[in-house]
Amino acid sequence: MIDLMRQTSARVDDPLLGASTAYVRTEVFFATRTHQAGLRALEGEIDNLRARSDASSMYTGVLGSLHMRAAVVAARGGQVAEALSHHDEARRLGGLIPEGVYYGTAFGPDSVRIHEVSLAVSLGDRHLRAALEIGDTWAPPPGMPAERRSGFYIELARARLWAGMRDAAFDALRTARRIAPQHTREHRWVREDVETLLRLHRAGSDELCGFADWLALT
Repeated sequence: MIDLMRQTSARVDDPLLGASTAYVRTEVFFATRTHQAGLRALEGEIDNLRARSDASSMYTGVLGSLHMRAAVVAARGGQVAEALSHHDEARRLGGLIPEGVYYGTAFGPDSVRIHEVSLAVSLGDRHLRAALEIGDTWAPPPGMPAERRSGFYIELARARLWAGMRDAAFDALRTARRIAPQHTREHRWVREDVETLLRLHRAGSDELCGFADWLALT
C-alpha cells in the first residue's frame, strides 16, 4: 500500500501525496525502532514541502502533520530538542486551520493536543506531568477518527501507569476499548500495560481479568 502511494505521487508529481505517504511510512520506523532514520525521512519531506510554499489549508495540514509525527519519532529516539522544536511548529500550524482530514491524515488543534500526550510519554520523566494534566482536563471530541481518540487513551494509560495511578490507567484502557475495540486489542502497549497491572494487582479484579481474557493474555 505504501509503495503504491509513493509510485502514484511520483507519477502525478503531487508533493502533498508524497508527504502523506511519508507520514504513513513512519509506522515502519516505529515498529523497527529506527527512530533516527524515521526522523531523517520526515525532515526530508518537510524540506521538500517548504521549498514549494503554499498558503492553502491542505498544504498547512499536511506540513503540520509531518511536524507532529516528527516530534514523536524524535522523542522516541531521545532527541529532545528536535522533538520540542517540531512540536512547537506543529502547534503553530495547528492554530492556523480547523481540525480536519488533510490527504487522509487528521490534523488541527485537537490532533496536536493528542500528540502532545504521545510526546510527553515518549520523553518520559519530568514531561509526564503534561500528559497527566491533559488527561485530567481535556478529551478528544467525538468527531475525531476513532483510532486517534483511542490512541489518546492508550498513551494516557501508559502515563498514568508510570505515575503509579493504576486504577486511572485501567479506566483509560477501558475507554480506549469502548472507542475502538480492534485498535485497542491489537496495540502492543495495551497488552504490556495490562500484563503490568496484573502483576501489580496479584489478586486482580474480575474486570481486569476479563480485560486480559479479551486480549487473550490468560
